Amino acid sequence: MKNKKFIIKGDHLKLTAIGADISINDVSCSRSLVRNIENDICSLVDIGAYKAALTNITGDDVVISAFVEDKDLESVNCAIMEILKKNAESIGDIAGVSDNPGDAGEGISYAEARVRQDRYPDAVIVAFDTYGGEEIVGKVADAAIKAAKGMDDVNDIGGGAVDGTLKIPGIGYVSNQTDDPVVVATIDNIESVGVVAGAMAGAALGNQHVHLVKRGTPSYLIPRGVIMSITAFMNGNVMDLAIPLSERMRIFGEVNR
Repeated sequence: MKNKKFIIKGDHLKLTAIGADISINDVSCSRSLVRNIENDICSLVDIGAYKAALTNITGDDVVISAFVEDKDLESVNCAIMEILKKNAESIGDIAGVSDNPGDAGEGISYAEARVRQDRYPDAVIVAFDTYGGEEIVGKVADAAIKAAKGMDDVNDIGGGAVDGTLKIPGIGYVSNQTDDPVVVATIDNIESVGVVAGAMAGAALGNQHVHLVKRGTPSYLIPRGVIMSITAFMNGNVMDLAIPLSERMRIFGEVNR
């Protein structure tokens, strides 16, 4: 089933993921916004990305992810930012990005993680959207990160809440007001994708006021709360893991009365 042309070769390979609220409302992303972003994704491959996709749609937040060599990281990040600017229905998180760390505000979310060479590019990407849950989302994202650390076949982990001021390669600075974090984990064995994703989802959902949603679901959430989407980015293909994970979590058997 696997095609060798999709194996990434070379040194210093990374997965980069950039999330932003550029929707015109606070609860969902319009079909036109999603369609327009997806139509522009091919431009990332033209400038050096091995694979790129709109991986997560979480409430009113989108995440664009790409596998890229380190030498092309800044140019691909810059191009992702241009796609977000071009298609923005609202300036949203873009306004918080600054060339000067002192002027940085609530901006785009960022995660990057190393990818082993000569491997099929597999990753788990978790994105969050907050509705009055800004004070707890950092703890929730950190729980997902800790769950993945040390697991078999996890190569690298990146992202999470911003501590202080964060410099995003090729883009600029954002502050710790940035409140919709992205977490990524690169995976060395495709059979471990479900194991790692299940651990990350379970750790996040163990916190109060956190809800797992399907990719693209509007937020039907009364504040305070956090919603999260979780996707697999496997060999350039995006799979929404909310449905298979919910199926695995079904309880079988009868309740004793």
